[in-house]
Amino acid sequence: MRMWEDFDKNEISLLIILVVAYTAYFLLNRRVNRQVRILGLLWGITIGILFDFTIGGGLLDFYRINDSNHYEVSDIFYYLDFGPFGFFFVYFYERLHIHKKTFIYFTVGGALVGVGTQWLFTWLDIITLQKGYHLVYSFPVFLVVLTATGVFFEQVRKREQVIVKS
Repeated sequence: MRMWEDFDKNEISLLIILVVAYTAYFLLNRRVNRQVRILGLLWGITIGILFDFTIGGGLLDFYRINDSNHYEVSDIFYYLDFGPFGFFFVYFYERLHIHKKTFIYFTVGGALVGVGTQWLFTWLDIITLQKGYHLVYSFPVFLVVLTATGVFFEQVRKREQVIVKS
């Protein structure tokens, strides 16, 4: 693992996003019980790494992260950014009282936010699309991931009292 090729716009952007995302996480985390908080973080990081290692830099190699196709220390910042977003999904799922009739709208909205975030990461040179991959291809990936996350969270919700305070 390399340190980084150049410490430039993409590394600085990743650090800023990391600070903002975890600040929001720590401001909101007391509203959800501890187990669900941690589960949201771990789920976000795990799903992000899983998809990045398959379609991103692994088997299909449709995009590269940061400056090269080799792993760098700054890639850790990128993967840590997924954690708060997993938590935010759970937080807003509860906060907005999502149920069977509103789940599809919530999932489509989340997929649009995901594609928007990926566009921002592309604009900031954190992600570079390659091999004919287009941003629009990520929309169905986000739909699948968020649907799986919702189903997973519903199972957690059935087993655990989730507390979201106003």
